[in-house]
Amino acid sequence: MTTALRLEKVTVANFDAAIGLKVRPDQEHLVAPVVKSPAEAYVSPHIAWPRLILDGDRPVGFLMAFLDIDFAGDGKGTDIRSGLWRLTIAAGEQGRGYGRFAVESVAAAIRRRGGTRLTTTWHPGEVGPEGFYLGLGFRPTGEMSGDQKVGELELE
Repeated sequence: MTTALRLEKVTVANFDAAIGLKVRPDQEHLVAPVVKSPAEAYVSPHIAWPRLILDGDRPVGFLMAFLDIDFAGDGKGTDIRSGLWRLTIAAGEQGRGYGRFAVESVAAAIRRRGGTRLTTTWHPGEVGPEGFYLGLGFRPTGEMSGDQKVGELELE
C-alpha cells in the first residue's frame, strides 16, 4: 500500500476497471459482483455511494456505502443507519491495508454527515470477512440481515 490511496467516483472512464475487480474464487459466494453495485446505485441514488479504491492510478478495490437508510425497512424512519453496503478488494491486493482504508473512508463520510456509527453486514464462515471487521472494532449487534450478520462500529 502506498500513501497515494484515494477514492474516486465510478464514471464512464473507470467503469470497466471497477467491474473488472474480482475477489478470490473461494470468496465469490460472500460478495456480489461489482457490476451489481452501479445498477443498485442507479435505482437508489439518494442512498448509494459507490467508489473505486485506487492506489496511485491502480484500481485495487471497490466499495459502496449506504447513507441514511431506513434499516428496518418499515417506512417509520425509526432506525436510520449509514454504513458499508459492499466491499471488494481484488484477489491479489488483499492483506495490504486497502480494506482498512475503505472502512476508514466510509467512517469519515458518515462523520461529515453527523453520524456516530457505521453499520455493515457479513456472511459468517471460515473464509468470510468477520475477523477483518472484528479486528477493526466492529461488534455484532445480534441482528441478521437475510443470512448476514449485522455489525456496528461506534465512531468517535
